[in-house]
Amino acid sequence: MRELRGKVAAVTGAASGLGRAMALAFADEGMHVALSDVADAADTLAQVEKRGVSAVAMKLDVSHAAEVEAFADLIDKELGGAHVVCNNAGVSPLGSAWEMSLGDWQWILGVNLWGVIHGVRAFVPRLLARNEGHVVNTASVAGIINPPGTAAYNVSKHAVVALSETLYHDLRERQSAVGVSVLCPAYVPTGIADSERNRPAGLAPMPKTRETLAREAMLKKAVASGRLSADDVARAVVLAVKEERFYVLTHPRIKGAIRARMEDILEERAPRNPMAL
Repeated sequence: MRELRGKVAAVTGAASGLGRAMALAFADEGMHVALSDVADAADTLAQVEKRGVSAVAMKLDVSHAAEVEAFADLIDKELGGAHVVCNNAGVSPLGSAWEMSLGDWQWILGVNLWGVIHGVRAFVPRLLARNEGHVVNTASVAGIINPPGTAAYNVSKHAVVALSETLYHDLRERQSAVGVSVLCPAYVPTGIADSERNRPAGLAPMPKTRETLAREAMLKKAVASGRLSADDVARAVVLAVKEERFYVLTHPRIKGAIRARMEDILEERAPRNPMAL
């Protein structure tokens, strides 16, 4: 999709972080934008409209299929349908594999994985009918490597990469013009490390161990010191859509850890800790 002006972008998790940056980047390209978030996206909506394009916003929880379907219906009604769909909403509770509560697993898989599944199911049939468009699924480098202490997050993001690759193959098999990208950034200064603020009532975490508290402090420091901004990543996404590029790896230095994992698999040896390479 080299020409974006006048088309429509749909972005989940658009109230802050990467979602907000992507919404503004697409608006800068002259696209109309539909925003959704479990939080209030009014400020992002105002900033998008300042760029002279049309915009709508809806408060929703992407873990609920009916709400994502209603978002797609709203875009059809108000903006004529989406062309670029960014399944971006995400959360990141930490913990070792045996320490995470059932609520942790339900929350993170509900948002990070089921949110993408619901987005694909709601929007891809519409894109297929038009035979035009592009899907961007936000994963993470944790969808390609497996840092310790982030079991549920890694599982959710690996699943998003797998879903995105399969979606790409399925669309090519149908000879569809619809494109797919999977976004796999490393540390970016966003609010992802503070996602507990949006945890639903009833999905309680386990009491945090000393190790988890230390890891949370390290994560917040790493996220805050990320060298690429959310705006940098958003511009990379826009370019990937224009180039119809599948993998969006925004942090080249992480490729050494990706290569090490591939080598460990091919050599059938125990995985090395990607954070120690």
